[in-house]
Amino acid sequence: MILNRFKKKKEIEVEKDKLPQHIAFIMDGNGRWARRRGLPRTAGHHEGGKTLLEMIKVCNELGVKAITVYAFSTENWSRPKDEVNYLMDLPSQYINKYLPKIKEANIKMNFIGFIDQLPDKMKYDIEVAIEQTKHNTGMVFTIAINYGSQDELIHATKQIAQEVKDEKMSIEDITKDYFSSKLMTKGLPDVDLLIRTSGEIRISNFLLWQISYSELYFTNKYWPDFNEKELKKAIIDYQSRNRRFGGLKGEIK
Repeated sequence: MILNRFKKKKEIEVEKDKLPQHIAFIMDGNGRWARRRGLPRTAGHHEGGKTLLEMIKVCNELGVKAITVYAFSTENWSRPKDEVNYLMDLPSQYINKYLPKIKEANIKMNFIGFIDQLPDKMKYDIEVAIEQTKHNTGMVFTIAINYGSQDELIHATKQIAQEVKDEKMSIEDITKDYFSSKLMTKGLPDVDLLIRTSGEIRISNFLLWQISYSELYFTNKYWPDFNEKELKKAIIDYQSRNRRFGGLKGEIK
């Protein structure tokens, strides 16, 4: 009997009972994806928007409880004006186009960042998205826009310092849980899995407190090329890791 040496290996499946509750995405590589194709950077952002929609759909179907995406950082204002203008308009386009589907899928929309500094049109669309999905009970989809983690931490610290100054609380009352309650991600679980595309291996001022014990996954794929298969590969890699949270759980003796 001749064995088939080329028999396809059984594909490893995502374990539904070991899913990360909260996945964060640094959606990097849109500009480079476009440049390699001789296209303007805005074309890369447009294509990246399609990838984001696919990730929302797949994560929701898998049963992930929350996803957070880094859409625009406080440092991104230094980019070319045309690109900034496009990035400021893109979320509104997608909210207006896909909000009905998001509502139908029972997804709750959330936004973090310094929203008050955004254009009025975007602030209005954000308010609409939050209002129309606030009663949804499914996955929480958070967009970080005009967001920087260091600024977030400073903002939280100032709030707590003012409360101490006003004698509303004492220094001894400041705990990790209390500090977390002052962050923009209040109510969300800490990030279990952080995924960054495009081959860059850094955090870029994103959710520094919230990823303290996250598993980090870096891929060379540009964001527009990241798809369901790549996401499942990242989740399977996450599920193969031994998360000890600083302890010795599962350590080989």
